[in-house]
Amino acid sequence: MAESNRQAVDRRSSSAAQPLKARRAVAAARDIQLPALAFAAKVPRSVGQAGAVQYSVLPVDLNAHLFEVTCRIDDPDAAGQQLALPAWNPGSYMIREFARHVRSITARCAGKPVHIEKLDKHTWRADPVSGPLTVTITVYAWDLSVRGAYLDADHGFFNGTCVFLRVLGQEDRPCLLDLRAPGDPSARDWRVATALSVAGARRHGFGRYQAANYDELIDHPVQMGRFALAQFRAHGVLHEIALTGVHEADLKRLAGDLKAICETQIAFFGLPAPMKRYVFLITAVGEGYGGLEHRASTALLCSRNDLPLRNAGLPGEAYRGFLGLASHEYFHTWNVKRIKPAAFIPYHLDRENYTTLLWAFEGFTSYYDDLMLVRSGRISRAEYLENIAHALSALARTPARRHQSVSESSFDAWIKYYRQDEDAPNAVVSYYGKGSLIALALDLALREETGGRRSLDDLMRALWSDYLRSGEGVTEQSIKQALLALCASPARRGARSRLSGLLQEAIHGTGELPLASLFAAIGVQLVMRVANGPTDRGSYRNQSLTAVAPRIDLGIRIAAEGEARLTHVLAGSAAQLGGLAANDVVLSINRIRVNAKNFDARLQRMRAGAALEMHFFRRDELCVTQVRASVAAADTCDLIVTAPEHRLLAQWLAGERT
Repeated sequence: MAESNRQAVDRRSSSAAQPLKARRAVAAARDIQLPALAFAAKVPRSVGQAGAVQYSVLPVDLNAHLFEVTCRIDDPDAAGQQLALPAWNPGSYMIREFARHVRSITARCAGKPVHIEKLDKHTWRADPVSGPLTVTITVYAWDLSVRGAYLDADHGFFNGTCVFLRVLGQEDRPCLLDLRAPGDPSARDWRVATALSVAGARRHGFGRYQAANYDELIDHPVQMGRFALAQFRAHGVLHEIALTGVHEADLKRLAGDLKAICETQIAFFGLPAPMKRYVFLITAVGEGYGGLEHRASTALLCSRNDLPLRNAGLPGEAYRGFLGLASHEYFHTWNVKRIKPAAFIPYHLDRENYTTLLWAFEGFTSYYDDLMLVRSGRISRAEYLENIAHALSALARTPARRHQSVSESSFDAWIKYYRQDEDAPNAVVSYYGKGSLIALALDLALREETGGRRSLDDLMRALWSDYLRSGEGVTEQSIKQALLALCASPARRGARSRLSGLLQEAIHGTGELPLASLFAAIGVQLVMRVANGPTDRGSYRNQSLTAVAPRIDLGIRIAAEGEARLTHVLAGSAAQLGGLAANDVVLSINRIRVNAKNFDARLQRMRAGAALEMHFFRRDELCVTQVRASVAAADTCDLIVTAPEHRLLAQWLAGERT
């Protein structure tokens, strides 16, 4: 995800078991021969104490939400050992300054205190010592998200970036981790879930774990507490589901659906899978949504109502959305955790790591997450096409698409995408959403240019093969070369030129993607129309909608409940021209009181071009203005299948090729 959210990754789908599609995906994946690697060789058999950096984590106070974390360095820097806490989480592209949660820090050598000095906001230096140095920090953990650290009387969770000090100069050394059980008697039944390799601990127990180096250590989040546990195997790889929080989930159903998704993705890239074991760390809450990928696990946050209920029928929209989130983070196992931008090798954990390629890593992953659901039989073709219609509508309703390219959006993720405000629709184009549509356009273009013999699937497998061979990061140029290599014959010179132009304009330009013509080539009609109402996001249909009466649209977005508070005012809209702004609270239209519930109904009683007198509060000041009622734009997408048996359409959705 990098980090997924409902705005970034909008997914809704349905379920129907179709094992034939999974078998077809396996067959398609095996058409490209990939070198087999012994991935197990990357995991140390056993890390001894000598030379290893040794950590321990103790939930020292459940009610105060404090972890006590120690770091022992056997041979510290003779000039004074420096240590630092990361400033951000790989996969979540914003400086979060985890050091702000450090309550205290002390150092000792041979049982005696050692002076430690803070050099900057997240770096410390201990005085020189002649023996092993132990540094202890207490960390406040009250961030219930996939990227932070959390601790209470029911469970604990942490990302390594939040708690493990980096020993500068010794990042490549093996690491030992002692996970210690809380001393609180109420936590006697706590267990542990993590993808870290055991080094003495029992599976799901407290004790000793190991990592090959610091980078591996921080890439394995830890869940501890009371959780439900389910397991399945996907192409021989053990997968675990650790679900914490109050819930009524059908774990058998959840495991079966995740198994189908994981097997489809493993087969897509080719065996063997790049991990020996994988863990879904899921926290169920009242309201929440998010995911963060790791090399052999993912942390997921969801509403308990998103999970499948026991004895329920077909999965609802919420559960389909959760499966899309899980599929997204699982696809990252290949695309960003291993295939990654050259700018991320290595990660610089103390500052921003700029790249213009998030459209390829988050956008392409957003494309494949739901595509893997339909190929694994978890959702229907109609539901998948409806998801695409929703994505096209969302992009059409984003004025920023005319001003910011996905390349620019990627580079500015640190200051814009992850810090969205009331002006975001006017300033930020989503490299998730538009990036997924760029992937769709490239996929359909490749299939059209090669008669179904090549597709974006082949590009992803080529990038994976390159990673297996070299381990190097990718650049925009290497992605372009791999794409054009799929049309390598001299007879396809025109195809290469068209693909090159499409890629260049899609990632650096701000024009509309040529999806209408690309869809037409596979028997699908793309129609843009006026929305039927505020909740209309577009649809998949068998035929076009009957024309509807023009709607009035002021170019605003309003809070879902309560007073009519404007959350966003779109650039160039009637509302902006009339002087309205985000956070204004509209009280009346033409002297009739309005609120969030009746605002649209009141608005639709107006005629186009009419002057609307609107009273509103800005801060605590009563204001009045006139806004000209304008006609809504055709910003809602319908996809209509005109040729249901079209060969390229069937091959695309099933993961096949000619």
